Amino acid sequence: MIRGTTKLIAHLGYPTATFKSPMIYNPWFERRGIDAVVVPMGCKAEDYPEFLRLLFRLSNIHGALVTMPHKVSTLALADRISVTARIAGAANALRLAEDGAIEADMFDGEGFVRGVSGKGRTLAGTSALVVGCGGVGSAIAASLAKAGVARLALFDPQASSAEALADRIAAAYPAITLQTGSNDPAGFDLVVNASPLGMRDTDPLPMDPERISDTTFVGEVVMKSEITPLLHAARAKGCAYQIGTDMLFEQIPAYLEFFGFPKPSVEELHASAAISY
Repeated sequence: MIRGTTKLIAHLGYPTATFKSPMIYNPWFERRGIDAVVVPMGCKAEDYPEFLRLLFRLSNIHGALVTMPHKVSTLALADRISVTARIAGAANALRLAEDGAIEADMFDGEGFVRGVSGKGRTLAGTSALVVGCGGVGSAIAASLAKAGVARLALFDPQASSAEALADRIAAAYPAITLQTGSNDPAGFDLVVNASPLGMRDTDPLPMDPERISDTTFVGEVVMKSEITPLLHAARAKGCAYQIGTDMLFEQIPAYLEFFGFPKPSVEELHASAAISY
């Protein structure tokens, strides 16, 4: 039940049809008796700066979840930015501080790495390819570097995005071997689709699945379907994999802590979630 005292958490992005977060947060809020609600708000990129300023002038706004295409542009609009968000070059969470400042943080990378590690994969000393160097890809790459991967390849159709991300990671983690310019998945322990490819039925695959070894772990961020075309191909080869919503479930406890709510277990979130595809 939404009432006059309800804390409003906006879910900002465009388009909103594939949003899964409200189906995880809101059942959990109801189960715990927490007077808060996550509301999808479709906002196009050209309207975002003006809309965000007005949104955080609402008297009942508590914070915001941020997704495509706004994660990178959010940094310039926040008053305070976490170290993780600075390295990633993007943010996916905003909250209103007691002094009225808008504070930004990034949890995509932490959620992805926690999901992979929870499936028994050791990341330290391994090699990884991240395809897509926008907000989510940058965060995943930064967290993989923090987790100790030895070799990290970055690919984006806009080459400058991959190169800029490589420069930021190199400054923070000088021991890591960095590559840019290729989405060839051959020879990597972990490959990640961190691009939007897979959201539309007509999308090409983000990488050639025939070049993926059956021992490679395949990660996905697209949540339109549980088994995307890339994961379908990876599963057919016998690869271990991680679906898009796994990253979401793993990062939500950190999100909730950021917003000042109790920190649930992933198992509790799964038990109350109403995810559908």
